[in-house]
Amino acid sequence: MTSEQVIDIGARALIVCMKVAGPFLAVVLSVGVVIGLLQSVTQLQEQTLTFVPKLIGAAAVIAVSGNWMLATMVEFGRELMDTVPALLNS
Repeated sequence: MTSEQVIDIGARALIVCMKVAGPFLAVVLSVGVVIGLLQSVTQLQEQTLTFVPKLIGAAAVIAVSGNWMLATMVEFGRELMDTVPALLNS
């Protein structure tokens, strides 16, 4: 197993992580910013107030794109397992 192969596997793993976590993080970030702006406007500085909308947004993302996220991770895992014999022989 050469260093180029290790770097390629690591790069592909990072890309899969970004693809899977991207929608989740974008929704939670945008909900947090909106709630933060609303808290600033209303001067209601309750820390626990942001938790429930973020939780609802995260659940919505998982409900909408969870199947795609799981399929993407399973596909990467299968590709990785398919390349194991070739990596061991080199």
